[in-house]
Amino acid sequence: MKFQQFIVIPIIVAFLAFTIQIVDQIISPMLPIENVGFGWIAFIAWAMYFMAGCTLEGGKKVIFGYIAGIIASVAIMEFGGVLSSLGFFAVPVAIFFVVVPCICLERLPPFDFVPALFVGAGTFFGFMSYVSGATYAHAGFIELLYCGIGLTYGWITVTLRVKYEAWVEQQRSASVTHIH
Repeated sequence: MKFQQFIVIPIIVAFLAFTIQIVDQIISPMLPIENVGFGWIAFIAWAMYFMAGCTLEGGKKVIFGYIAGIIASVAIMEFGGVLSSLGFFAVPVAIFFVVVPCICLERLPPFDFVPALFVGAGTFFGFMSYVSGATYAHAGFIELLYCGIGLTYGWITVTLRVKYEAWVEQQRSASVTHIH
């Protein structure tokens, strides 16, 4: 594919990124907590769609991974509180005991895309740590909402690229046939 044909793909992705930011700016004021936007969660999920293989099945694994990550995060926070008598080691011990069953999910579809579990957990921990007034319910709802947005954008990106590349190939084949 020539560069002048290829450049359309980055322009499509840029346009999608442009629109995802608009969606975030429209949605974020309607959310139950004060915020400056959560488009970053959608962008991470968008990338996770590609990491999961650019398929609807991969997207499903990402959602289930995010759900498992959120549940694991809540379990770690709650278990860490229960173990508070351990002081410095309360959360590390909680993490140890929660991570073992999380990694075992690798053997249980559709939870078997463990990177999504870690990304979902990390996003949840970040949300709970840096968004003032966040509750488990708010964080979980908003993370999954934006995960869905990001996964949708991943699907749109792949769909548009496949269609565009097929069109470019069709044009190339038509011009080669026409020349001969």
